[in-house]
Amino acid sequence: MATTSPRFWVGVVSREHVQLGVAGGFVQLNHGKKAPLQRLHAGDGLVMYSPRTSYPDGPPLQQFTAIGVVATGAVYQVEMGADFKPYRVDVTFLKGRETAIKPLIDSLSFIKNKTRWGAAFRFGYIRIPAPDFQLIAAAMGVGAEFPASA
Repeated sequence: MATTSPRFWVGVVSREHVQLGVAGGFVQLNHGKKAPLQRLHAGDGLVMYSPRTSYPDGPPLQQFTAIGVVATGAVYQVEMGADFKPYRVDVTFLKGRETAIKPLIDSLSFIKNKTRWGAAFRFGYIRIPAPDFQLIAAAMGVGAEFPASA
């Protein structure tokens, strides 16, 4: 079986929802859709960006709020109510500190338009280059936990 190098991702989720995921060791993306999670594989690095404290109308936050490694990559569905059955993937979260994005924007290559930088997050998740992930991880205090390249 061929092994692949880890890939690196940013998921866009409110801080309140990130904290629920960290406590439970999982992540949901795009309001519980399956497709985004199917792109994640065991060993991939995942950093969570929270534009707001809570969804949908919480105060603006604009911080990276959690960082971890995708555990098995197995996508599963849970029942949270009769009308809400989101998909999840397990993540091993690390003890990083929340970090504001604004001081990092000029150094992040995946943000092409430095003036309208929020557009980079409009799809709810994005694959990013390893050096960008390393920069974010270092700012969060966990840089040594991840490989330097992918």
